[in-house]
Amino acid sequence: MSADATQRSGGDVHLTVFLHGLRLDYRVHPIAAERFLQEWTAHHTAHTAAVLRAEPANLPRLPCERLYLDR
Repeated sequence: MSADATQRSGGDVHLTVFLHGLRLDYRVHPIAAERFLQEWTAHHTAHTAAVLRAEPANLPRLPCERLYLDR
């Protein structure tokens, strides 16, 4: 993840993903979150990923975030 990708936003959002009974929480740029959700819901059932209003400050970054920003 480059520093440039993290500086594109006014603020990150909290992305939560449910996968096989696991809940995964990440901090992510809003545009990357929107694109991730579009792709995720196209391949998985609806409501298995969402952006939450919770503060994302202490969460790890979405590992593939750059892929959703570099489109």
